[in-house]
Amino acid sequence: MFVSSNLIKSHLLTRLCRNAFAQSVNGAHRLPDLPYDFNALEPTISVDIMKLHYTKHHAAYVTNLNVAEEKLAEALAKNDVSTAISLGPALRFNGGGHINHSIFWQNLSPNGGGQPEGALMESIKSSFGSFDNLKSIMNSAAVGVQGSGWTWLGYNPISKNLQVASCPNQDPLQSTTGLIPLFGIDVWEHAYYLQYKNVRPDYVKAIWNVVNWRDVADRLARSKS
Repeated sequence: MFVSSNLIKSHLLTRLCRNAFAQSVNGAHRLPDLPYDFNALEPTISVDIMKLHYTKHHAAYVTNLNVAEEKLAEALAKNDVSTAISLGPALRFNGGGHINHSIFWQNLSPNGGGQPEGALMESIKSSFGSFDNLKSIMNSAAVGVQGSGWTWLGYNPISKNLQVASCPNQDPLQSTTGLIPLFGIDVWEHAYYLQYKNVRPDYVKAIWNVVNWRDVADRLARSKS
């Protein structure tokens, strides 16, 4: 039986979600615990934004991902390839939203900011020339995203260097570009509008004050292992 590339991609994204995050007892995806309080990232990210972003938006991605996966399992059990293929966009959007945000919360810390050190800094210098140059490239890319999306610092496992890439909507970096995500900037309006209004550049500039470089460095180390 012919199986489309869309169905294969749906399976791969589902597997990535399953492997990346803890499950509840019944096997469904669950909202990960925040590693800090809602107000911990103030003044960079307000408590109102954190509550909305985490309890409404991320929670919705988790709920909708579980619904899509249940429908996919039912379709596959019935050998209903047409229905399974039609679920691809929902799996990609909600699965990507779950993946992206689960990384994002870990990427941030009330004790973050400053500059990275050690192997991460050496990789940044090797790939971009300097830390300031990386910031400039990522800021320009994040501000330049049309509509909603993400800008990422990622590791290229083929060339062994770091790269900056943007993805639209909730498209996950790894399945979209092949880059392993290290640090992401969420530029959906729900990530900043309550506090920064329509001035996305101010939000993008401020997010560097709370970057958890230890988490980013750990992700790089795992990517290389």
